[in-house]
Amino acid sequence: MLYRRFGKTNLNLSVFSLGTMRCLESAEVVQKTIATAIELGINHLETAKAYGKSEEYLGLALQSLALPRNQFYLTTKLPPTPKQAQIQEWLDQSLTRLKLDYLDCLAIHGINTWEHLDWVQSEGCLLAIQEAISQGKVRYLGFSTHGSLELILAAIKTNLFDFVNLHYYYFWQRNQAAIALAHQQDMGVFIISPADKGGKLYTPSETLQNLCRPFSPLELNYRFLLSDRRITTLSVGAAKPEELITPLQIADRDEPLNEQEQTVFRRLEAHFNQNLTDTRCSQCYQCLPCPEQINIPEVLRLRNLAVAYDMTDYGQYRYRMFENAGHWFPGKKGNRCTSCGDCLPRCPENLDIPTLLQDTHQRLNGSPRRRLWEE
Repeated sequence: MLYRRFGKTNLNLSVFSLGTMRCLESAEVVQKTIATAIELGINHLETAKAYGKSEEYLGLALQSLALPRNQFYLTTKLPPTPKQAQIQEWLDQSLTRLKLDYLDCLAIHGINTWEHLDWVQSEGCLLAIQEAISQGKVRYLGFSTHGSLELILAAIKTNLFDFVNLHYYYFWQRNQAAIALAHQQDMGVFIISPADKGGKLYTPSETLQNLCRPFSPLELNYRFLLSDRRITTLSVGAAKPEELITPLQIADRDEPLNEQEQTVFRRLEAHFNQNLTDTRCSQCYQCLPCPEQINIPEVLRLRNLAVAYDMTDYGQYRYRMFENAGHWFPGKKGNRCTSCGDCLPRCPENLDIPTLLQDTHQRLNGSPRRRLWEE
């Protein structure tokens, strides 16, 4: 296992962190998963108030394992709120469930809207956090986000935060500028769910598997991220011990991409362009805003992946969250398009966006999905 400095916190975190959103089966399984993670070199555990019984199970596991406090770092997350008393109450409840005296890191969970950022900057919220830090209950403050790139950049520029948890993968590089700015400001960078949100790469399509040979798609995505030294740590959302084995096989592989890996990435790019031809969305985001609030770039990104790499299962998984996950996955589905034409003159590729939105809906729509902890 390799370790990297988590930005200005100066914490030395393992390059893989155990994310516990899926650690919900039982206290016993959670304890075994944590014990295995620690044994394999992971020293950073991440949870949230919103993850069902995750904090409670994690607290019981840490108590049973009797790990010395200096052998692990722990992050939990609390929702944004402008209310000072609410933050104080939530924080004390989390510490009680975790059976800890202090948190190494506290993250505001989901700065996904401009209103959320305003709440965090409000006097009440900041006072509560500053007081918790002065009392020794919290060491460092960060935020997680599923928001727009513009919002993430604005949050980073406030200089309120020591680290950021965000989405960034080979198949979704929109947040490249946020990674660069966070690094420039010496913030720790934590990548959310690279296996799952990064493309359901633990169950890749046959097309994607063949294109990535001799590597697996999951291995390539991990290597893409680990080779980027601006990134501190990647989340592994293991629900049971055996799910740690595959990702941690490359936990000591953070060297620059070698020629064979670069050749595969070039093959992926060439196949992508050849299969999409004149329907390829370049993800420039110039089509927004949409009068019907359709998240056009994300809808068409999912179409890109389904058409180019047969990543239909992943596309359906994400597409079905539209209109069902609130600010965690905002936007309307493609069938809401009225063919008003507002987006057409703004598209540099001159795509027939209304037709492509309807095509995506036909390919990917089905039973709606919610976020894991809401199911």
